[in-house]
Amino acid sequence: MNDTASAGARVLAVIPARGGSKGVPGKNLAPVGGIPLITRAVRACTGARRVGAVVVSTDDPVIAEVARSAGAEVVLRPAAIAGDTATSEAAVLHAMDAHTAMTGATADVVLLVQCTSPFITTAEVDGVVAAVTEDGADTALTVAPFHGFVWRETGASGGGTGVNHDKATRPRRQDRPRDLLETGAVYGMRADGFRAAGHRFFGRTALVHTDPARVLEIDEPADLERARALAPLLDPQAATPSADDVDAVVLDFDGTQTDDRVLIDADGHESVTVHRGDGLGVAALRRAGMPVLILSTETNPVVAARARKLQVPVLHGIDRKDLALKQWCEENGIAPERVLYAGNDVNDLPCFGLVGWPVAVAGAHDVVRAAARAVTTAHGGHGAIREIAAWLLGPTLAR
Repeated sequence: MNDTASAGARVLAVIPARGGSKGVPGKNLAPVGGIPLITRAVRACTGARRVGAVVVSTDDPVIAEVARSAGAEVVLRPAAIAGDTATSEAAVLHAMDAHTAMTGATADVVLLVQCTSPFITTAEVDGVVAAVTEDGADTALTVAPFHGFVWRETGASGGGTGVNHDKATRPRRQDRPRDLLETGAVYGMRADGFRAAGHRFFGRTALVHTDPARVLEIDEPADLERARALAPLLDPQAATPSADDVDAVVLDFDGTQTDDRVLIDADGHESVTVHRGDGLGVAALRRAGMPVLILSTETNPVVAARARKLQVPVLHGIDRKDLALKQWCEENGIAPERVLYAGNDVNDLPCFGLVGWPVAVAGAHDVVRAAARAVTTAHGGHGAIREIAAWLLGPTLAR
């Protein structure tokens, strides 16, 4: 296993975003689901729990401004590595040096994240990091299953030959080796190995599988139109709120702040697992002046203990959570339509019907996900609350 194979590895995500694009002019600022491509990539990285810093490398002042507002550091790329023939590797190496010069920090792992893949998820980013820091790979990338027969034109006559098959034989899909398509979304490398090799694939390369339905690279105008059409179906970012939309955050406990498991010892004492990143997110919301409430049907002392730890009020042992929430809003002068409520199971549905921003965590009951206005990419107990805080606070949420 490599020296970087530890939870304490310093991870730097670099997002190259030139201003010039001949295929799709202004591509990196083009909105998909109402969100510029550069913002979408930054959010995927800042929401990832294994990423320590996010840098956008650009030569464009507008991209730089948008990237900063989304929560990224910005490195201005010199003209020598900003042209059409410049490589992504050159931009990443320059960004690594600039980040070290600005912060004094040296990365153990560096990511190359491309904003031309609009449907990147935080889970994919974290998966690539884990392949290097925990599984001992030197490099990693996102791939998706691919079952098509590939052909290549040969000669001036336009004839074709099979690339991944013998054209004289048409085996069934299940009888063929499974091919994997490089998605172009996220690449991860050990930083020292990347500097030595100068390219993104060296040593042992791990393949991080992703959902093929989400794979799309924007290279042509038709790709952009396709992404915009797919966004309402594929993209939770298209429906995430900002601080301008929300006046208070109310959180369910079991399955939302925990992974929904309960450990019981021989004396009947119960314990649960929470996520440190969620505590960071709640603390950031409190510092920003955002009221936070924990609302739970459970009477277990662990709920009150967690609330004390987070320094937020709690209402627990509540049979009718919607009535308790309505009363809390009235007492605090908060309009329910300005409340974000996060939950995971069917007993949260009455509260969903009361508030303006019902949010389901990943892995929530199907009915709850269907009723939600937004869905986190992180599961309950695995950073979902931190992700919500990042939606609301953006660059003010310390990574």
